[in-house]
Amino acid sequence: MAGIYIHIPFCKQACTYCDFHFSTSTKLVDRVVSALAKEAEMRKNEAREIIRTVYFGGGTPGILSIAQLEKLMDTIRANFQISSDAEITLETNPDDVSVEKTKGWSCLGINRLSIGIQSFFDEQLIWMNRAHNAEEAERCVEIALESGIDNLTIDLIYGIPKMTMAQWKENLEKAVKLGVNHISAYCLTVETGTVLGHRVARGMEQPVDENAAAKHFEYMVDYLAAHGFRQYEVSNFSKAGFESRHNSAYWSGVPYLALGPSAHGFDGKVRYFNVANNARYCSAIEEGVLPITKEELSREERFNEWVMTGLRTAEGIDVRNSATHFQLDFMMVYEKKIQSLIDNSLAELESNRLRLTKKGMFLADGIASDFFILKDED
Repeated sequence: MAGIYIHIPFCKQACTYCDFHFSTSTKLVDRVVSALAKEAEMRKNEAREIIRTVYFGGGTPGILSIAQLEKLMDTIRANFQISSDAEITLETNPDDVSVEKTKGWSCLGINRLSIGIQSFFDEQLIWMNRAHNAEEAERCVEIALESGIDNLTIDLIYGIPKMTMAQWKENLEKAVKLGVNHISAYCLTVETGTVLGHRVARGMEQPVDENAAAKHFEYMVDYLAAHGFRQYEVSNFSKAGFESRHNSAYWSGVPYLALGPSAHGFDGKVRYFNVANNARYCSAIEEGVLPITKEELSREERFNEWVMTGLRTAEGIDVRNSATHFQLDFMMVYEKKIQSLIDNSLAELESNRLRLTKKGMFLADGIASDFFILKDED
């Protein structure tokens, strides 16, 4: 167990493109924080190794008060062995970043911030129903850096309807000029059940233009590489030494402990998830019951995850591991598919490693799914 993921299921606003829980009732937040602290105590024996990463994520943990975060950090330190150089990340939004808060976060040992900027253009932020504006998007980075938290990543979104290439270029240029050392950039996706999903289904919004999104992606890869950023995963770019240790462990299949409503974790063999309903989660914890559902992954599911996560990274997958861990000769079974990817400049095979090219990275999920094996399939 190398890391702890703490899910904070609250957002200030219902974003156009996501379906995060949407409540900031002080009473409910306090109750969830208390339940989280108790869950950590109940599960302290599950992590016998030194914890090297702690990640506050999910909704927007930045809405928590310093006192609430202090309670969680004190509980984590009291019940787990936290490495002295642990990466401790907090997700937040620009409108929650202030000089007072960043100083408080730093004093608590939080040494990495993940800020959901999404765009530096007001019209796009309004379209996404974000609570911050373009000025706040820039200022929050300056505040964070001035506070001494220099391990900083920001989220950007491309493929937004009506986003021009000139606007996307300016978003990237501003991010680099501001001095961030990590950028997570995601293509806008239309998810069922979200505001955007309903609007697209009813013809009120345009669907994502895949050709425009592909151009945004290709430009981003080249531009960031020219400014010292390495693409170490499809959506993640960092300067040397600033890769996300927590996420890198997740992509490598390293076990991690997950706490909080709807939090998903992995113990090396079994995936598990807490009940998503906040009230049901709190009631169960208060009664001393862990509201967890467990799912032991089949050979096929483990193989599919290995392919999916591995092909999204710059290292790709070592095809020899397929025989060792899944009793499947990857090269023999997928020889034609691999050759087709190579012929179409989507992948390369070198020293037993299958890696996607820049062109292939944009299609990573689709390419990976072509290698999936169905349950009970030989």
